[in-house]
Amino acid sequence: MAVYLDCNATTPVAPSVVQKITDALNDEWGNPSSSYELGVKSKKSIEEARRHIAMMIGGKPEDVIFTSGGTEVNNIVIFGIVDYYKDWVNSQSSVEGINEKPHVITTNVEHDAVIQPIKHLEKKGVIDVSIVPVSRRGCVVPQDVLSQVRHTTCLITVMLANNETGVIMPVEEIGREVNSQRKKEKLIRILFHTDAAQGIGKIKVDADKLKVDYLTIVGHKFYGPRIGCLYAHGLGHETPVYPLLHGGGQEQAYRPGTENTPMIVGLGEAARLVCENLSTYSRHMETVRDYLEEKLKEAFGEGHVTFNCSKDVKRLPNTCNVSLAGEGLVGHVVLSKCSCIMASIGAACHAQNKPSGRILLASGVPHNRAVNAIRLSVGRETTTDDIDIAIEDLKQSVTTLSCNKSS
Repeated sequence: MAVYLDCNATTPVAPSVVQKITDALNDEWGNPSSSYELGVKSKKSIEEARRHIAMMIGGKPEDVIFTSGGTEVNNIVIFGIVDYYKDWVNSQSSVEGINEKPHVITTNVEHDAVIQPIKHLEKKGVIDVSIVPVSRRGCVVPQDVLSQVRHTTCLITVMLANNETGVIMPVEEIGREVNSQRKKEKLIRILFHTDAAQGIGKIKVDADKLKVDYLTIVGHKFYGPRIGCLYAHGLGHETPVYPLLHGGGQEQAYRPGTENTPMIVGLGEAARLVCENLSTYSRHMETVRDYLEEKLKEAFGEGHVTFNCSKDVKRLPNTCNVSLAGEGLVGHVVLSKCSCIMASIGAACHAQNKPSGRILLASGVPHNRAVNAIRLSVGRETTTDDIDIAIEDLKQSVTTLSCNKSS
């Protein structure tokens, strides 16, 4: 029996989401820009989905833009900073920093969809960057971020929760302080972004409470289809958005292209499910995750099991990053010997049977423990029976590897 424990990589599509997508494929295939009934019906369903997504994050529907996924959203935000800074410079006269590069602040545990576009712009000499290390607990310290602010700082991007460790970052605390002194000093307003991909569907996400200008939404992390959304607070008047693509006027011309109605409708349904059931989902995942961690300690002994997320930080209710002590118990090797468990050692885009390491090492986990790490992320449908099967599977894998080592 297969046991899926990789819900931070992706989730199965919820049955009602599949139904919504199927119905839309059959009945709402008209172009949403068309004025006749079939197009109007499609457009109406898109706007209903937008309302559900806005409700899920405590925002306004007009501030939600549909995209192909989270990577596109992050690129829109990051590449847009260059134009944002240029526009500000052009509006000023005799202001400090006017001849300098825009400055961006981020952390050393961000997803590659944030880190790579930032590094690309830095390599091209377009921006200056400060990468703030997290503490040894794996959590960034708000003051460490704020201490990096310069007069040219125009973007801070900090993930809501880490996909490998499950650590929830102090986004709200940073958001409260980001622009406290900027207006008085007549400096460019710092735009604040959080990639909320791992938080939505697991914890309450309130964009206004977080004090963010931009928020990234990724459907396949909360039982929806593989598309995403950009949330921009006060889109176009309070918070600027500079499109990566140019074409038609869809999505207020911020993301042109004929809308993918079935996937958007499915994403709206996934958001509706979160709105109605989040507390139930979260409690269930936490119960199963805690059961998993207790069973790991029972199976391998507390002295041979280390959880790579400090108990004194907030973490996602579904994520267990664990290292098993023992020579040869490298994470991807242990998983390769399992017959039931479907899991990963870290970010799925870097699995490829190689030790992950970057996030754990950046979080202060020793190298010998980082290479032994396995990420087990439970979901809405994971049961304690699944966990029992997974534990036996892990035990068998470790026994096999130990026997191979001694023979």
